[in-house]
Amino acid sequence: MTLSLRRLRRSVRAGRSDAPGPAIDLLGRIGLVSYGVVHLVVAWLAVRAALGAPEGSADAQGAVAEIAATGAGAVGLVVIAVGLVAFAVWQLSAAWWGFRWVSGGERVRKRVGAVSKAAAMLALAGVTVAFLFSGRRSGDAGARETVADVLVLPAGRLLVLLGGVVIGIVAVTMTYTGVRRTFMGDLDVRRVPPAVRRLIEVVGALGHVARAVALAVVGILVVTAAVASDAERAGGLDAALRALAETPLGPFLVVAVALGFGAFGLYCVADAALRRA
Repeated sequence: MTLSLRRLRRSVRAGRSDAPGPAIDLLGRIGLVSYGVVHLVVAWLAVRAALGAPEGSADAQGAVAEIAATGAGAVGLVVIAVGLVAFAVWQLSAAWWGFRWVSGGERVRKRVGAVSKAAAMLALAGVTVAFLFSGRRSGDAGARETVADVLVLPAGRLLVLLGGVVIGIVAVTMTYTGVRRTFMGDLDVRRVPPAVRRLIEVVGALGHVARAVALAVVGILVVTAAVASDAERAGGLDAALRALAETPLGPFLVVAVALGFGAFGLYCVADAALRRA
């Protein structure tokens, strides 16, 4: 084990991938593509919902159900789950000793971001595995059950409130990443034509901001549930999109966020191809 860690550190210093081995590198890139596909499906479900289609929830659970209904079926879900876990392992190793091409606060920020990405990948992998073994479960119901379980704990309302605030902070940092386009620092675009590079910047920026908007609404729902001590007021992405639909801009805002999710899905494909290695 110690010898393997030493080899990995030497490979990182030599400028090769932060992934612990070529297999994790390859599977991790497959996981990134899978993550992008899920966002593209969520975007499609959100647009359908905005146009009045009643079936399907516009969240990860709904996306997994859509993918399972295709020709890929269970095999496709297994590939997605394995790839997501592999990318999470990659990001956790990068958080421990990666991002050697930057230093100081920038390296710390990227390592914290890597942990966040790993958590998101593992959460989606969990959704995928749960679907394989037990079928579909509403993301909103899961969020409400979690909030309800926390509310009954000592200082439960405070814990839920803090959770909502943390979600809001993540949304703010995600907005910063999108607006400042710092995500481009993770990509090796030296040989990419300028027009393609600009396109990647645009879809990446739109995608990060759109996800930040949706996450901010989720945070608001959680805070509201804490203040009212009512878990039914919490919810996941599907509930956030429904909340946006009830604003004056209604379906137009939902479609805009959905297009942003689609843009993020395309960015994930570019990320898989161009992530520094």
